[in-house]
Amino acid sequence: MSKELVTALDELEREKGVKKEVVIEALEAALISAYKRNYDQAQNVDVEFNERQGNINVYAVKKVVEEVVDPRLEVSLDEALQINRGYELGDEIKFKVTPKDFGRIAAQTAKQVIMQRVREAERQNVYDKYSKYQDELVTAEVERQDNRFVYLNLDGVEAAMAHNDQMPNETYRPQDKLKVYVTNVDDAAKGPQVFVSRTAPGLLKRLFEQEVPEVYDGVVEIVSIAREAGDRSKVAVKSNEANVDPVGTTVGPRGQRVQDIVNELGGENMDIVQWDEDPAQYIANALNPAEVIDVIFKDGEEKACTVVVPDDQLSLAIGKRGQNARLAARLTGYRIDIKSESEMTAPDDDDAEVEVSETDAGDEAAD
Repeated sequence: MSKELVTALDELEREKGVKKEVVIEALEAALISAYKRNYDQAQNVDVEFNERQGNINVYAVKKVVEEVVDPRLEVSLDEALQINRGYELGDEIKFKVTPKDFGRIAAQTAKQVIMQRVREAERQNVYDKYSKYQDELVTAEVERQDNRFVYLNLDGVEAAMAHNDQMPNETYRPQDKLKVYVTNVDDAAKGPQVFVSRTAPGLLKRLFEQEVPEVYDGVVEIVSIAREAGDRSKVAVKSNEANVDPVGTTVGPRGQRVQDIVNELGGENMDIVQWDEDPAQYIANALNPAEVIDVIFKDGEEKACTVVVPDDQLSLAIGKRGQNARLAARLTGYRIDIKSESEMTAPDDDDAEVEVSETDAGDEAAD
């Protein structure tokens, strides 16, 4: 067994990257437990593994005392001095107690420890590899799906995409290749689990980084993203260089850059708006394509405002089922009341207003 065990440890270190010292330490601990369990021994024992020869020996460890109370744990000073004149009270002496048939138990234990370490090493390798990809864009292939998840192959590792991470306008079929956003790598008890998404705002940010070099380089910065996946998104951008138009750069010549992203997301509409340090101008930009007459901030209310629009722009500002206003609120972080110009001059009891709160809608600022 000795040569086989040494060979197995060498192969484990070479092929799986598991340090031999780590396995030996685990093996010695497991053998101590195996000895006590199989031989019904309660004494303090130690197991030593000879790395060169592969030999395994068991030792009873006893403390040198003046008077022995428990012979399983103690040895008298007189007996210790017969072994070696240098022993003193309190020293520990090892007595070899390796059973004749301990080799069989050691072989079984070694096999279990090595298999366990291989599984742990494989799990750790998967976790180390894909934890680096968290919050990144990767390409995966659809394998199967059930009522809870779509399962994808990510370089030999199974990734899961939950229902709320699936695009409502997409159907997933085996062998489909998708760009997905890694939202979490969980080092679970059953093994590392990779979770991915097609609906996360982070996916949109990474797609813009792929399609727009200025975004990747930081010349144009994505400040915030508000997204209703599969339907419509608003992206706020700003330029870090005075001579660069952030909206025009992001949209691209003839809209080609943003169109490539729209195509990747199955026709999801995309509004690119310019971020402005002036909150009023930023809110007006966020309500694009509607025209805004005025933005009035409410006294005593944090991040709340009334936006005044021309009468013929009210429906456009609100959007279908309130979507335009809702996305603008998420994008800017403001609670927005939208009123038409005529409503602002009407009596109070005849007012009709639409209020959209970023708190109610949820904040999806870009990381």
